[in-house]
Amino acid sequence: MSCADACSGDAPTERPALLGSRAVRASLAGWVFAAIGLGVAAAGGDPRVVVGAYLVAIVSASSYFARDALRELMSEREIGIELLMTIAIAAAAALGQWREAALVACLYSITEALEGFTIQKTRWAIRGLMGSIPPTAHLLRGDEEIEVDVKDVRLGDRIRIRPGESLSVDGVVREGRSTLDESAVTGESVPVERGRGEKVVAGTLNGNGVLTVEATTTFENNTVANIIKLVESAQASKGRSQLFVEKFGRIYSPAVLGATVLLIVVPVVLGADAKAWALTAVSFLVAASPCALAVATPVTLVAAIGAAAKRGILIKGGVILESLGQARAIALDKTGTLTNGRPQLTGIHVSAGAAEAEVLALAASIEQQSEHPLASAIVEGARSRGVALANPEGVLALTAEGVTGRVGGREVFVLKPAAARARGFALDTCAATWLDEAQQRGETAVVVAVDSRTVGVLALSDTIRPAAAELVRQLKRAGLEHVIMLTGDNEATAQAIARQVGIQEVHAGLLPVHKVARVKSLRENYGITIMVGDGINDAPALAEASVGIAMGTRGSDAALAAADVALMADDLSKLEEAVLLGRKTRRIIAQNLVASGLIVLVLVAGTLFGDLSMFGAVVGHEGSEVFIVLNGLRAALR
Repeated sequence: MSCADACSGDAPTERPALLGSRAVRASLAGWVFAAIGLGVAAAGGDPRVVVGAYLVAIVSASSYFARDALRELMSEREIGIELLMTIAIAAAAALGQWREAALVACLYSITEALEGFTIQKTRWAIRGLMGSIPPTAHLLRGDEEIEVDVKDVRLGDRIRIRPGESLSVDGVVREGRSTLDESAVTGESVPVERGRGEKVVAGTLNGNGVLTVEATTTFENNTVANIIKLVESAQASKGRSQLFVEKFGRIYSPAVLGATVLLIVVPVVLGADAKAWALTAVSFLVAASPCALAVATPVTLVAAIGAAAKRGILIKGGVILESLGQARAIALDKTGTLTNGRPQLTGIHVSAGAAEAEVLALAASIEQQSEHPLASAIVEGARSRGVALANPEGVLALTAEGVTGRVGGREVFVLKPAAARARGFALDTCAATWLDEAQQRGETAVVVAVDSRTVGVLALSDTIRPAAAELVRQLKRAGLEHVIMLTGDNEATAQAIARQVGIQEVHAGLLPVHKVARVKSLRENYGITIMVGDGINDAPALAEASVGIAMGTRGSDAALAAADVALMADDLSKLEEAVLLGRKTRRIIAQNLVASGLIVLVLVAGTLFGDLSMFGAVVGHEGSEVFIVLNGLRAALR
C-alpha cells in the first residue's frame, strides 16, 4: 500500500488484522528472502544464490508500491513518491548494489504497509459504534411480543426495550420512563431520563425501566449509521494543508527526478567517476522523496475526526477541522446555546378589568399549535396553574412578531413588545413599567391583546447554562479574540444575559437575515468565523459562517445536515472541546510539515555533502515517516 493510499479509500468493514494485509505479507516475504541473501553471503555461499534471494526480496517487497507507481504514471500522468522509490531500487540493482536495493525495498514496503494498517485501524474504530446496536429487537404485535432481526424493523413499529438492553433504532417513547446511557452517541457519560413523547436514539443503553418505543427510522438510517457515514466521508476529504502538499508534490517529485538525472549526467560529462556519482544520485533520490510530507496532514485529520466522533463531535471534513483551528471570531446564538432553551412562565401582569386566568388561557390556547420554546412555556405555565385551554381557530404565525388566532369568537394576539407597538396595542404606564423591569432582569416579555385592546403582559425566563460564562472565558483563552451574541430577543434581555456570561458585544432583535449579515460582517473583519446555533432556525447564519456549529443535535437529521460541525450532546463543553481540537490538530499538522521538510533537507545534505549511503538515507526516510504517523495519531488523544 502506497503512502498516498494509506490515508485514502473506504473504511474497512471488518476489524483490520496485521497479517490479513496482503501488503504486509508481501513485505514480510521480502524480508525473509533478504535475510536468506544476507545469511548466504555471510557464509561465503554462491553469489548467484545471494543475488537470486535479493532479487526475490525486491520483487516481493516492491510489488505493491511499484504497481501503484506505474498506475499513477500511466493513468494520471504524474510522477509520485512510489515511482521515485521504484526507480531508486531498480537503479541500485543495476549498479550491482543488490543488498542495498533489497533492504531499501523491504524497509520502504514494511513502513508503508504498517502505515496503511494503522490508518485503516483508526478508520475502523469509528465502526465500533455499530457494536452498540443489538442484532435483534423485541417487536410488539398487539399483545404478542416477537423477536425479529433488527433489519426487519419498519417505520411505525413498536418495540419493547427492557432494562440493560440497547436501542436498535431511533424512535419516540410511547410508554414507560427510564434513564438512558447515551455516551456511545453523544460522548456524554451522565445518563439522561427519557419518558413518554421524548426522542430516543439507536445505540443508547436502557437503564432500569421498561420502554415501548415507536420506530422513526430503519436500521440502515438510524443516528449511529448516519454518524458513521458522515465521519467516513469526512475522513476521506482533504484539508487545505493536504491540498497544498499535493499541489507542491506534483511539482516537487518531477523536480527530484530531474535533479537525479543531472547528478548522473553532469559529472559524467565533466569526466568524474560515473558509478560513484550514480550511487550518490540514487541515495539523493531516496533522501529527497517526500513521503513523510505526504502523510503529514491526512493521518492527523483521520485520527482527529474519528476521535471527535466518538466524543459526540461530528466534524464534516478536514477543511472544517483546520478552520476550527484558525478561527478568530465566534458568534453565539442566545436561546439554546448560552441558555438552556427551555423558558418558563415567571410572571403575569393584567390590565384593569382583565382576569389573570382568562388572559393566560387565551394566550396559551393559541400557542398550543406552535413549536416555539416560548409557546411551550406559556402552555406549560397555564396547565401547571390548572387553567383550561380552548380550541383555537385560524391560528397564524406572524414572522418575527408572534402569533394570532381566534378563541371563542375573539381575535387574540401574543406579540413581541415592539410588534405590539407597531400594531397599535398600547400599554398603560403600570404595564410598561412592569415590562421594563422584567426585561432588566433578563426575562423575555410578550404582550397579550384581545380584539383591539391590550389585556396583559407575560414574562418568561430562560435560565443561563451554568457553564456559559466559563465557556466564554475558555473561547477567548483559546484564541477567539472576538466573541459576540446574536439573538432575536429584545435588547434589555439580551444585555442582561450577556453581562452574566461576559460578552461585551450583543446584537438583539435580529431576524434570520440580520444574523446572516452580522456573520458576514465578522468574516470580513476577522477572517475565519464560527457561528453556533440550533442547526434549524439558525441555518442561514450557520451556512454563512466559515464553520457552522449546531448544538445538541442528538437524533436530528435536519441539524446534522445544516451544520459543518454537529455536537450530539446538549453540552457546552463539547463546543470548547471542538475548538481546542481544531487548534491542536493544526499545531500537529504544522509540526509534521516542518519536521518532514527539515528531515528531507538533512538527508539530502548528507547524501550530497557527506557520506550518507543509500541505506542510511532510506533508514532516515522511513524513520521520519514513522515519527510523522505517531505524532499525527496524537490528535486522537485528549
